[in-house]
Amino acid sequence: MNYILFDGEVRNALLPFTYTRPVADIRIGILTIREKWEKRLEFTTTTLTEEYLEEKFPMIELEENVMINASFLPTDDLVEKVKELKENQVIIYKEVIVAFFTTDTQEIENFNDFEQIEYISELLQVKNTWDIFSLNAEAIQQDFNFLTEGRESAEIPQTVHCFNKKNIFVEEGAILTLASLNATDGPIYIGKDAEVMEGSMVRGPFALCEKSTLKMASKIYGGTTIGPHSKVGGELNNAVIFGYSNKGHDGFLGNAVIGEWCNLGADTNNSNLKNNYAEVKLWSYETGRFAKTGLQFCGLMMGDHSKCGINTMFNTGTVIGVSANIFGPGFPRNFVPSFAWGGSGGFTTYQINKVKEVATVVMQRRGIKYDEKEEKILMHIFETSKQYRNF
Repeated sequence: MNYILFDGEVRNALLPFTYTRPVADIRIGILTIREKWEKRLEFTTTTLTEEYLEEKFPMIELEENVMINASFLPTDDLVEKVKELKENQVIIYKEVIVAFFTTDTQEIENFNDFEQIEYISELLQVKNTWDIFSLNAEAIQQDFNFLTEGRESAEIPQTVHCFNKKNIFVEEGAILTLASLNATDGPIYIGKDAEVMEGSMVRGPFALCEKSTLKMASKIYGGTTIGPHSKVGGELNNAVIFGYSNKGHDGFLGNAVIGEWCNLGADTNNSNLKNNYAEVKLWSYETGRFAKTGLQFCGLMMGDHSKCGINTMFNTGTVIGVSANIFGPGFPRNFVPSFAWGGSGGFTTYQINKVKEVATVVMQRRGIKYDEKEEKILMHIFETSKQYRNF
């Protein structure tokens, strides 16, 4: 069977993260959504996404295809239902299309001719940027159960103080030294070749993915994921870092989502609670204005390739686009467009030739080439995001 993950109607609500990736490649829990589906289906998936992303994330269409809404996180039961789909059958959850079997991947105007299968068990769906951190604790638990079932953890050194050790799983090659791991309130997963340096204190649910590092004396609270090839220090609470990003020094990051290839300078802090305890609003790319989140705690959303200098302060509910560079004293505004250069004193445009120079060096440090595909994606975002750069 051929499985295709499609973005669905939530794609624009997940900007700036979906500027540079399909919905399927958002990380929530331990794995990306694509990885979750592929591991459970035991098949490789392809993607139906925006045209400018197709070269990097292509779609392969066969005579028979199952289309899956990538905003839904798979469960074992849902995967079985998807595998059992027959031609012109569709799975619906709370009036939203989850998956359907088709011989034609072109846009379907309606599903009146399809046999509708109502899915009634609870599912996690990523519909807004803040869902990524709000649902992360549950997603970590789901992934932990799936990845560790029937397996034994690597040995944990005696110098590591563990609470509820049965809820801690360490992959081969991981290094842990003089740390405290408290899995009382949720699981702790330490990925292959990851490192937890001495003095780190961790409360689950927590995931440290492959080849990532917790710096010395890090303080990590539950609902936090650090994606692969990242270095993190300081204090984190309910934060998701997709991967290949650094927050290597002290400073607080809470109720936040950070994309790939980002760097937070030393002593960068974000506020995650307004002084008047009011509901937090976030910039919406869909409406072009600030939208209610229904949350009292909501911090920073930072798109891929963005960076900030030392001692940067972000206000509650700040959205940073792709490849922005923020520095200087004071609080920058709550919405910083893609390719913005500056801070509270004002912004200019971060020119694309300079963006290319930095991205080439940054990605090369992780052994990844900044190629023509990456450049075309950033060029497209640069052009389509001009409307927000009214400097």
